[in-house]
Amino acid sequence: MKLEGAVFKYGDNVDTDVIIPARYLNSSDPKELASHCMEDIDSSFTEKVKQGDIIVAAKNFGCGSSREHAPIAIKAAGVSCVIAQTFARIFYRNAINIGLPIVECPEAARKIQPGDQVEVDLDTGIITDKTLDMSWKGQAFPPFMQKIIQAGGLIPYINSKN
Repeated sequence: MKLEGAVFKYGDNVDTDVIIPARYLNSSDPKELASHCMEDIDSSFTEKVKQGDIIVAAKNFGCGSSREHAPIAIKAAGVSCVIAQTFARIFYRNAINIGLPIVECPEAARKIQPGDQVEVDLDTGIITDKTLDMSWKGQAFPPFMQKIIQAGGLIPYINSKN
């Protein structure tokens, strides 16, 4: 599966409180969460993000509280994938659970620039920055995790088995 979009780039330690601020956690509606996604770190994010766009970040993306609202907000905002040098482990698991593809690739995360057009091949882990004409090998998902992502998350995947 290949994903392609324009890049929004952030630094180290982007925590779940800036991905979706706590003041909005009284809602579990993905559209409502998406309307406030990244607003405390990038107030224009929701106005600029388009379906398929990609977030690129440095180290420890998704740190902080274990709220599942954070990857839900990102996915519902239209982001197709998050690339980072590293992810907080609980965010990594929550992203898989809700069907948000994430790829660890330190070199790509350092080199890719805001606005670049990037393609991610989830089958191989190859990340291609079409703007820079450069490629890197990220961490590919094992086949069972690819099936969870393609199903839209863990619950739809489990339901499809029944």
